[in-house]
Amino acid sequence: MWKADRAEAPEVARLLALFRDWFGRTEPAEHRLLAGVEHLLEGGEAEFLLGAPHGGEAAAGVCQLRYRFGIWYGAPDCLLEDLFVTEAARGSGLGRALLEGAIERAREHGCRRVELDVNEGNAAAYALYESFGFSARSSGLDGNDLMMRLRL
Repeated sequence: MWKADRAEAPEVARLLALFRDWFGRTEPAEHRLLAGVEHLLEGGEAEFLLGAPHGGEAAAGVCQLRYRFGIWYGAPDCLLEDLFVTEAARGSGLGRALLEGAIERAREHGCRRVELDVNEGNAAAYALYESFGFSARSSGLDGNDLMMRLRL
């Protein structure tokens, strides 16, 4: 697992496009995903972690992290916006490694909590987050989405 740099923006966009496809969506187009990734990397608004099941292999997983100041704790918060592992790499421990890396990065940024949302029908993702101590509450946005939070 490693932090993506600007030169890896196309790889991040490729994995995000696969995530989009997994959701059954067609938009945004991959070139728009790439433009968005480049924008976020240039502005320092986010960072992307990439991972592969074995050293020397192409990235098979991506995790998007955004940082913002949280007024209630007087410290940064981390939003884990996306975590995706390709079908071929599922079950390899890559999702767990990316989540561990995300929590480590949040701590390095001085964050007091990590938040994410997960579809309650995605049992594998829900179980992974719960195994790290994330707790859930309804997001109120969609009956199938749950907001999860881990206090650091």
